[in-house]
Amino acid sequence: MPLDWDKLRVFHAVAEAGSFTHAGESLNLSQSAVSRQIQALEEALQVPLFHRHARGLILTEQGESLNRTVREVFAKLAMTEALLTESRERAAGRLKVTTTTGFGATWLAPRLKKFMTQHPDVTVTLLLDDDDLDLAMREADVAIRMHPPKQPDLIQRHIATFGYKIVGSADYLKQTGMPQRPEDLDNHRLVVYGDYRPPVESINWLVEAGRRPGSPRRAAVEVNSLPAILYAVRSGLGLAALPDYMGELADLTQVLPELKSPRIDSYFVYPEEMRHSKRVGVFRDFLVAELAAISSS
Repeated sequence: MPLDWDKLRVFHAVAEAGSFTHAGESLNLSQSAVSRQIQALEEALQVPLFHRHARGLILTEQGESLNRTVREVFAKLAMTEALLTESRERAAGRLKVTTTTGFGATWLAPRLKKFMTQHPDVTVTLLLDDDDLDLAMREADVAIRMHPPKQPDLIQRHIATFGYKIVGSADYLKQTGMPQRPEDLDNHRLVVYGDYRPPVESINWLVEAGRRPGSPRRAAVEVNSLPAILYAVRSGLGLAALPDYMGELADLTQVLPELKSPRIDSYFVYPEEMRHSKRVGVFRDFLVAELAAISSS
């Protein structure tokens, strides 16, 4: 017998939520209605899809297999629906953009008003995550990555190269003195990115600047958020090396400006299926124009 799309939709919601109650809340259905749909689907397929236990639901092997297929089908349907509803003449519809928390919060978010003024029929969902979301599974439409894409079959365009600035607050430097050489960093409190899935491989280069290879200095504080590091440095906590796209550095003092920093290559990435999307095209062009304006200023 053919599978019922409504039951598959309920099954997918339960598989993602891990409980009938949470799935029911997202679907606006009662827990009993959700349970009946799952029971009916299991009877139709003649296989159990979930292990039930006191702490929730766990997919069986058959359930895992079905959920992988259902997730892919619904992702493709969502992409197709978006492309079909988009106007031929102008960009329209929702655009899901993912990028790192640092770039998204400090560079991209303040520029969204300008983009949406230019393209009022586009709505933006901004997903900030220092992990790479899966574009092939439609976790987002496009990504701005601080490294070349690791997923195959994605279209990529290099859009910018950034460096770092070592910065501290005037109050902190008044108390500790200005470092004159990289070796002087040994005498300063350093605020670095915690080693919990850093968004850029080179992000903690400051702990090794002026040191023998393999003998990094110990940081005073680790934080897994670049915006939080910025606020900590601004409060006078210590020194940090921040990407120069974080344009809120004017109130901080640059330290060791002659010290050569690693470079960050940034890429605009999207699936092949989105190649002809007007929303993707206008957003890409907007990014390129804004980044070019910064580099020429």
